[in-house]
Amino acid sequence: MRVCLVYDHLFPQTIGGTERWLRDLGLRLSELGHDVTYLTMRHWDSAAPPSLPGVRILGLTRPGSIYGRDRRTVGAPLRFGIAVARHLFRHGGDYDVVHTAAFPYFPLLAAGALRRRGPYRIVVDWHEVWTRGYWRRYAGAVRGTIGWLVQRKCVAVPQRAFCVSQLHARRLVAEGYRGELTVLPGEYAGPTEFSPSEQVDSSLVVYAGRHVKEKRVPALVRAFARARDSRPGLRLELYGDGPETGSVENAVRDLDLQQSVRIAGHRPEDEVADALARAGCLATASEREGYGLVVVEAAARGTPSVIVAGPENAATELVTDGVNGAIAASAEPDDLADAILQVLEAGSTLRTSTARWFEENAPRLRLEESLKLVVREYEGAKAEDALQPHGV
Repeated sequence: MRVCLVYDHLFPQTIGGTERWLRDLGLRLSELGHDVTYLTMRHWDSAAPPSLPGVRILGLTRPGSIYGRDRRTVGAPLRFGIAVARHLFRHGGDYDVVHTAAFPYFPLLAAGALRRRGPYRIVVDWHEVWTRGYWRRYAGAVRGTIGWLVQRKCVAVPQRAFCVSQLHARRLVAEGYRGELTVLPGEYAGPTEFSPSEQVDSSLVVYAGRHVKEKRVPALVRAFARARDSRPGLRLELYGDGPETGSVENAVRDLDLQQSVRIAGHRPEDEVADALARAGCLATASEREGYGLVVVEAAARGTPSVIVAGPENAATELVTDGVNGAIAASAEPDDLADAILQVLEAGSTLRTSTARWFEENAPRLRLEESLKLVVREYEGAKAEDALQPHGV
């Protein structure tokens, strides 16, 4: 089949769960013999373009400023949406399926408006569905309401919908979706390599992800400082970057943690994987997660995770206290520090339990099962189209 994947980010040029999923999906589809095109922004230097075997990557626009100080900007995704519309206007007939991430919405609206020129089937990954209340908290009363209304418009586009958590599947239905909905079992495509105890640094805490407001990385730094009051030898390594990096640096400096915190920035995928493998735990103060792929990546190495409870955090579906990590009651320094210390003090016992949790849940965590469902949806759509009159 001829598949067009659409997302404004591309892994590993940018770090995030959605781009990892779509990168891995594209590679697997290509391995199965499908023709795959990936539409994205050009998050790379022209002298070093990305390469995915068997996948044609088209960088339609420069990214510009995607994130402001507090939230995503509108201009960059709007430009990308327009560029996607132009591409589908010219080449929509070249595709059987357009498979897009729901957010940031404009490409999905473009695909919906132009599908009769194809006609292609639209498949959508709803990693997150925001309530009206969260939209208003995130963007303010006026902008938040507009964002929520645009989301509702996207929900109404005829589509096959995928979610990766029960939380957002329920929300998608609550927001008015009446089509066929599939909850994918997992997105992990990496190896299972449990770290030998002699290679684990029980004093190392690792964070990997974007430095954006909802990730609350400065709050993690403050909690780490509180944990060091009990265990002075603790160290923290922070991977990734973003508009909050300056605030992270300020927090490290204000708390006099320069000797114990390493702000590694954007690093190669294998370096981040190595950090997860040797860490005593992965820790994040994130308020909002659509899935929490990094929790699975850590567990595949036997590394437990510390996350924070919250109504927007679907990663809580992946962590069980005392089994593969701990869920802090809040991102307040005492709560998060207590959870970090609890996990580190459990040591090899919790690592063994985490490895067992991954092995027991591997069928629902791995990309292969999700890939089977996606391909089945593609082939089912093609079969349905073959039974319909042209243009219906």
